[in-house]
Amino acid sequence: MADIKKVVLAYSGGLDSSTIVKWLQTELGAEVATFTADLGQGEEVEPARAKAITLGVKPENAFVEDVREEFVRDYVFPMFRANTVYEGQYLLGTSIARPLIAKKQIEIAYYALEPDIQVVAPWREWDFKSREALLDFAEKHQIPITKDKRGEAPFSVDANLLHSSSEGKVLEDPAVEAPEFVHMRTLSPEAAPDKPTVFTMDFERGDPVAIDGVAMSPATLLTKLNQLGHDNGIGRLDLVENRYVGMKSRGVYETPGGAILLHAHRGIESITLDRGAMHLKDELMPKYASLIYNGFWFAPEREMLQAAIDYSQQKVTGQVRVKLYKGGVTIIGRTSPYSLYDQELVTFEEGKVAYDHRDAAGFIKLNALRLRVAAKRDKLTGG
Repeated sequence: MADIKKVVLAYSGGLDSSTIVKWLQTELGAEVATFTADLGQGEEVEPARAKAITLGVKPENAFVEDVREEFVRDYVFPMFRANTVYEGQYLLGTSIARPLIAKKQIEIAYYALEPDIQVVAPWREWDFKSREALLDFAEKHQIPITKDKRGEAPFSVDANLLHSSSEGKVLEDPAVEAPEFVHMRTLSPEAAPDKPTVFTMDFERGDPVAIDGVAMSPATLLTKLNQLGHDNGIGRLDLVENRYVGMKSRGVYETPGGAILLHAHRGIESITLDRGAMHLKDELMPKYASLIYNGFWFAPEREMLQAAIDYSQQKVTGQVRVKLYKGGVTIIGRTSPYSLYDQELVTFEEGKVAYDHRDAAGFIKLNALRLRVAAKRDKLTGG
C-alpha cells in the first residue's frame, strides 16, 4: 500500500475513525479526505468536520453532507416496497445505509475515472492487537478520547433515520435480557400510553406520501413515523443474526417508523396486489434481503429484483388506517381506487353471491386427483 497517496475515509468523528485518520497519515503517509453523512443519526455532524480538521485534514477535504432525503427516498422506500425482512425479523437499518455512504465516497474519489483505485481497510491492515493499543496510539497522537473510553464501554451504537442498533459488552450474552437503558428510540411497551393512537397513511405506487392527509417528504414522513412509534413502544427487536462471515451476533435494534411502515405497506398491498404477484414477491423477498445484508445493493441481481418489485407497485395506491398500542401495530382499515376486494364475491348474504357455490365441487375433485392417485397406489403396494 506504499503507493497510496490519497484516501477518502467514511468518518463519524468517533475514536475508531479518528484513529484511522491519524494512522493513514502516519503509517501510509497519505493525504486524507473525510466524508461524514447526515443520515438522521440524531446528532450534529458538523463537530465531526471540525474534529477532522484538528487531526490534520485540510478544510476543503473535510466533507459533510445532509443525505437524509436521498437516504429515505432512494434506499429505504425501495427496500420497503419489497417488505424486506432479513431472517424473519431484521429490517436492515444498518445494511441499507452503507450503499449510500459508499456511493458518496466514490463520488468524492472519482471512482469511475480511476479504475485502479484501491480499498484500504485499516482494521485488517494495522497491527493493533487490543483496544488498549488503539487507545495508546490515540493518546500518543493527541486524538481526543471521551472519558468512558478507558473504562468498560457498555455497548456500541450505530444509528440513522431508519433505526438504531446496539451491540457488544452488556449485550454479548444472548441469555441475558437487554437493560432498559440500551433502548434510545422507543418507550417500553409497558410505559406507553393506555390509549391507542390511530392515524391514516396514504400511499402512491408503493411509497408512503402523507400522514393524516398531510403530504410530507420522505425523510419528514419517516421522522413522523419514528415519533409515533417511539411514543407507543413500537419497533423493538432483540436478535441473534447470522453474519455474512459465518459468526452469530446478538444485537438490539429499534426501528419504530420502519415497523409501522412495514405493516402499513402490507395493508395497502392486501387489497391492491393480485394473489400471484403478492406470493411471488414474498418468495423473492428473502433473496432480496440477503443481497442487501451482504452488501450487494449495486449488484445487477438486486437491480433486477428491484425492477420486478417496482413493477408490482404500480397500483399500490390508497390509504390505510393504523392503530398503535403498547408495542403493537394493527391495520384497521384499507381503501384504494385500485382495490381488488369485491364485497359481492365474499358476502354471506343470500341472493348476493357472485358465483355458484356448486362449481366448487368440480374444483375440489380436480385438485384432489393427485392425492387420490397416491392413496390408490399406497393401498395396492401396502405403503
